Amino acid sequence: MATQTRLDQQLNFIKEIDKLKYIQRKTRLFNSDRHENDAEHSWHLAMMSLVLAEHSNQDIDILKVLKMVLIHDLVEIDAGDTFLFDTQKNHTNTTDETIAAKRIFGLLPPDQTQAYISLWQEFENAITPEAKFAKAIDRLEPVLQNVSNKGGTWKEFNVPYKTIYNKLKNNMINGSKILWNFTEKKLNHLFTNNIINS
Repeated sequence: MATQTRLDQQLNFIKEIDKLKYIQRKTRLFNSDRHENDAEHSWHLAMMSLVLAEHSNQDIDILKVLKMVLIHDLVEIDAGDTFLFDTQKNHTNTTDETIAAKRIFGLLPPDQTQAYISLWQEFENAITPEAKFAKAIDRLEPVLQNVSNKGGTWKEFNVPYKTIYNKLKNNMINGSKILWNFTEKKLNHLFTNNIINS
């Protein structure tokens, strides 16, 4: 009976997180007008983490990174996606997201609830090598998308170069200097070609 209850809780969680597929992000797919959804974003980050792990500043537990990037946006099922450069709402709305984390991960058996909340908090705090690298990857994906879309949402929402640069630098450089150097070159190219403004 206890095993069935545990399985029921896990399956309820799995059913609930299907809602991530309906959370639309501001960024668009590569060379596309279609907006990406959170599930696509999380999958892409997982693949990017696997492929780019060698560029982490420090040795990392790649399985832990994969777990982080796959669960980090589940809170957006309740809290919604906030554009990193939104001028009206803080991207790190920890109160709403913490409430969401407790509800969504709370669908799981207690041991898994605690493990997933802890992992989500570790990602948010970005102190461990794994969390730093996961954050760098989370910032890199929209860079690649916006570059492929000739400025993409940065251009669409008139986000200044300095704002983009400052928002990306710390999270990226702490996780991967190599990926930050790549990103910096891309940003400078967009700026010098007047695709994004100062």
